[in-house]
Amino acid sequence: METQGEEQGVKSRVIKVDSIDTWEFYLSQAQNEGCPIAVHFTASWCMPSVAMNSFFEELASAYTDVLFLVVDVDDVKEVASKLEIKAMPTFVLMRNGAPVDKIVGANPDEIRKRLDGSYYSA
Repeated sequence: METQGEEQGVKSRVIKVDSIDTWEFYLSQAQNEGCPIAVHFTASWCMPSVAMNSFFEELASAYTDVLFLVVDVDDVKEVASKLEIKAMPTFVLMRNGAPVDKIVGANPDEIRKRLDGSYYSA
């Protein structure tokens, strides 16, 4: 019989960005390592965004060469503003510290397709 404790033992691969300093640290680290980044811009009051959290966790487990970050737009307004995030959820794919793709809305199939595309394999 499985217990909830066993399930909770799995460590998330999605990193919560809680400040502009944290954002810049991970952006710099990924750039230095040549690691692509997938960012989920969310808000706790936006149900479609919240609903995408488990899907984003699944992606993070499947795409181990990609750094997965989650940014609450109300907590880290500077980052959301800098990347011109106007709706939630928004998913931004980045390479070499710059955005290369943006998906607005809760569209799991499109997000997976873009990760599988030239962005990820380049």
